[in-house]
Amino acid sequence: MATIELTTRIKAPIERCFLLSLSVDLHQLSTAKTNEKAIAGVTSGVMQLNDVVTWRAKHFAIYQNMTTKISAYSPPNYFVSEMVKGTFRKIHHQHLFEWNGSETIMTDIFEFDAPLGIIGKLFSKLVLTTYMKGFLIERNETIKRVAENDDWKKLLGEV
Repeated sequence: MATIELTTRIKAPIERCFLLSLSVDLHQLSTAKTNEKAIAGVTSGVMQLNDVVTWRAKHFAIYQNMTTKISAYSPPNYFVSEMVKGTFRKIHHQHLFEWNGSETIMTDIFEFDAPLGIIGKLFSKLVLTTYMKGFLIERNETIKRVAENDDWKKLLGEV
């Protein structure tokens, strides 16, 4: 199992950052490079506890579907999204938010287990961990950019 931990500092209220992290529309905006689309379940708006979405995206020249669920939810400090169906053996993504008086500190703890046994473990070590880290950094940079200017209003309305 591989673990990626990232911390992003955002000059915006914790509630806004929390909701943007749950936004299907923001996720699709942040994944334009892989043409990721929500194709079933919650396909737009802000997800909540027990919501499910199926994503379709092109990674490594192959289209893949993955279904995730919001399995834990404590606004505005914490939620978990995890894979319930897809290519990986496991994905468990903790999203933590802390307000320090002037900014939101957003922490991702992303754990995954690649398929294909020993070949998957080798691929994960050589390629996949770096790829997934870049994917998460791109998503977090989009959340930060949108949260720190008026773009968030297009996705969330007035919060």
